[in-house]
Amino acid sequence: MSWASLFGGERAEHPAGLLSRRTLTFVATSLVVIALDRWTKQLAIEHLLNSGVRSIAILGEYIRLTYVENRGAAFGLLQDQTAFFILVGVVVISVIVASYRYIPEPSWLLNLCLGLQMGGAIGNLVDRILVGYVVDFVDLTFWPVFNVADSAICVGVAGLAYTVLFPPRRPALERPIERPIERPAGDPRASDA
Repeated sequence: MSWASLFGGERAEHPAGLLSRRTLTFVATSLVVIALDRWTKQLAIEHLLNSGVRSIAILGEYIRLTYVENRGAAFGLLQDQTAFFILVGVVVISVIVASYRYIPEPSWLLNLCLGLQMGGAIGNLVDRILVGYVVDFVDLTFWPVFNVADSAICVGVAGLAYTVLFPPRRPALERPIERPIERPAGDPRASDA
C-alpha cells in the first residue's frame, strides 16, 4: 500500500506554496490553537494547582475547572505510557503534514479542521515532552476532564468527517460544459430543431 493510495491518489498537481492562502489558514489555525492551549494550561497551573484549590465551580456542579495531570490517553487509558504517546503524537503530526500534500484544493473548512487537529496534537505533545503528562482542566462532571488541545482535535475531526461526507460543490463556472452530441446531417437521429 502506498502513501498515494492512503491519501486518495497522486500528489496534488499544484501543491500550495508556503505563502498560499490555504497554507496560511492551516498554519495560523495551528499556531492559534497551540498558543491558546499553552496559555490556558498555564492559567490552570497558576490558579488551580499553585493556589492549592484544585477545583472551582463555574456553573453550579455542572461545569468546573479541575486540575488533572493526565498521564494516559483519552478517558485515562494506558496510564504512564509517555514514550508511546510521544511516538503517537509525532506519527499523527507526520500523517497530517504528509496528507496535506495530496489534497488538490482543500476548502477553507478542511484547512481549518486540519489546523485544529495539528495544533491540538502539537499542544498535547509539548506537554508530554516537557513534563511527561497532559494538563487537563475543563470538567463537565459527566465527561472526562479535557483541555483546549483536546477540544481542537475533536472539533477538527468532526469537521473533517463533515467535509468527507458533504464535499464542497464546485461553482458552475468550474464544471465541465456538457455539449450536445453533433450528428451528421444525414443521420436519422439528428433533429431538425
